[in-house]
Amino acid sequence: MVKKTTRAGQVLTVDIPRPQIKILSIPVVGESRLVMHRWSKKAREQMLRKQMGMPALKKEKKDPHQDFLESAYQSTEGWYGFPATAFKSACVDACRYVEGITMVMARGTLFVVPDGEDPEGISLVRIEGDGPHLREDMCRIDMGTADVRHRAEWRSWRTVINIKYNANILTAAQVFNLASIAGLHCGIGEGRPSAPKTSMDWGMFRLASEAECEIYSDLETEPSATTTDLPAAA
Repeated sequence: MVKKTTRAGQVLTVDIPRPQIKILSIPVVGESRLVMHRWSKKAREQMLRKQMGMPALKKEKKDPHQDFLESAYQSTEGWYGFPATAFKSACVDACRYVEGITMVMARGTLFVVPDGEDPEGISLVRIEGDGPHLREDMCRIDMGTADVRHRAEWRSWRTVINIKYNANILTAAQVFNLASIAGLHCGIGEGRPSAPKTSMDWGMFRLASEAECEIYSDLETEPSATTTDLPAAA
């Protein structure tokens, strides 16, 4: 509670409620293939050298298997995952399709809690499924040049998204619905519906059913659509 005295001597009271921080665990199932394309160390080095005005590295022979391995996100514990920021971005983008919740509000109100991170510190949400499989695609890059890309693919996948949010601003039902809309209209990974230069349907997901939650109950991050109260700040 904050008190402020006006020039007229009137005392105004401003009551700022304590944030009600909760975590909602949302089990989701992939509706379409998930294709990863992590920036390789070589690609990052080439970009940096160009920005620094240094000579480009000598072009090496393509190694499809190595490109495939480097395209996947793998945690320091060995499991595969996908950046937590991708799931948050999908939920924020989902606000385009609803009324009453702005993208600015969602960006500052909800956060995806990672399950771990990769060796370079990228926060990851654990992905379970049948992958990774080596996928080969013909792609168009700068100036319309054709290229062959080899990336990691999951044809069947699932995960649990743990979303931290302020219950004073968003309800649990709104967070659930945002996640559901995000899976339908936005998706994650390569070829997702919301990608700026594609109109594909990869990386789509939906909320898991109760029966599916029971089937996947052997996962380390057990799917359970529950809300957890965090300790209030002192």
